[in-house]
Amino acid sequence: MLSGASLTFAFSPFNAWPVTFLALTVAIRQLYRRQSNGFSTGWWFGLGWFGAGISWVHVSIANFGGMPLPASVGIMLVLCSYLALFPALAFFLTKRFFTPAMWPMVLPGLWFLAEWLRSWVLSGFPWLSLGYSQLNSPLSGWLPVIGETGVTALVVLLCTATAIWSLSKKYVPLLLLVAVTGTSGFVLNQHRWVTTTDTHSVAMVQGNIEQSIRWEPEQDGPTMALYRKMTQPLWGNDIVIWPEAAVPKLEYLANAYLQDLDKQAAQTHTALITGIVDYNFETKNSWNSMIVLGAKEPGNNGHYRYGGTNRYAKHHLLPVGEVVPFESILRPLAPLFDLPMSSFSRGAFVQENIVANGVSMAPALCFEIAFPRQVSANLHQDTGIIITVSNDAWFGDSHGPAQHLQIAQVRAKEFGRPVVRATNNGITAFIDDAGNITGRLPQFQRGSITSDVDATTGFTPYRYLSDWPMSVILFISGITGWFIQRRYSQNTSPRKQ
Repeated sequence: MLSGASLTFAFSPFNAWPVTFLALTVAIRQLYRRQSNGFSTGWWFGLGWFGAGISWVHVSIANFGGMPLPASVGIMLVLCSYLALFPALAFFLTKRFFTPAMWPMVLPGLWFLAEWLRSWVLSGFPWLSLGYSQLNSPLSGWLPVIGETGVTALVVLLCTATAIWSLSKKYVPLLLLVAVTGTSGFVLNQHRWVTTTDTHSVAMVQGNIEQSIRWEPEQDGPTMALYRKMTQPLWGNDIVIWPEAAVPKLEYLANAYLQDLDKQAAQTHTALITGIVDYNFETKNSWNSMIVLGAKEPGNNGHYRYGGTNRYAKHHLLPVGEVVPFESILRPLAPLFDLPMSSFSRGAFVQENIVANGVSMAPALCFEIAFPRQVSANLHQDTGIIITVSNDAWFGDSHGPAQHLQIAQVRAKEFGRPVVRATNNGITAFIDDAGNITGRLPQFQRGSITSDVDATTGFTPYRYLSDWPMSVILFISGITGWFIQRRYSQNTSPRKQ
């Protein structure tokens, strides 16, 4: 459990990436030494991993969920216990069916399978996957080739080999494996997989609106006036971006305000992108949306109209925060399950890019940036930039927003696209196509930031092939390990008389 908890320091904002190798190697050595079937070892490791790593979730439950402390701690325990089942599954299958000599061949694949399950079961929560911790390590060169999921498998391979081969004193193959993976990652890091097409001036506004007042009706006018005032000096940029649900009024009811902004943006040859909630009064459906006002193509007039097509509706909804499972049962239990804006409808998995002043941008609303397959599905040949807008005010002064930013950095490097990230209270940042932060605003401050952003074209190997190459390699490795073990068992079993 302590080795799992130490993983927190491998991720942002601490970024001590070597901790990942130390922590997981210790856990695998415990798997080898303990007499249990492996499930409890993996579960305790996972409980520490998520208990410390996503402790920031407790901030939102305690501060905004209306739950007493024992209840909020209990909910966190249930969540972390559930997430710990996935490493427990990988450890259990490894120890139950394979001898330790085969573990370097099979554990990476079983871990890969467990993490794939974690990414979609009960809508998925792929946060703190091990590959994110390697953004600044030599292995980061592999991100555009095999993605974060593939880098996670490489980490598990290196840790398993270290744990098992060091016990059997196989130092030469271990050193060779470390040298090859590290050197190849360094070499791959020198290659740029995409090319720059054009440069655009982009400004982002961080309103820093307190979460406790964001949905108070009397605050609609002041919040909308604030964003408009903060944007005044930014007209004339190619694109201006406001955060998730920056306009706190339903889109239909804010129509006059949006039409006025549309005209002003068009007059200055600017496109304005904002988050907003759309609600259909006939169907009773609502969507967490991103819309574009002002110039769609350079030099054109305002194009916004309510119900128009240049918009994005969030697909991957956050459980409890945006959609409540078993709604009729849970909503009456506590304020946590009846938060404002917690009953959204789901947009399509693949949608058209939004177009702002001639730039095709792939949207990812808040939590969606953690799902590489969804981001990949919405990257087209003409996509120049990835845009993500968020509101991390739920999580206060915790390490959650820094982890969220790190995930966005990995998406940029995986797909070779710059990422522009606008948030309500931080961390608003510009990220280049190599995953480097080129500009950011301090958290919990009201302000704006402007930068030139280089749109790119071309696809990385990971965008072309996704997880298929690693899936095939890990499957072959696992099957080979199984056949070797089976053959060895047959050759060493007592002959029948």
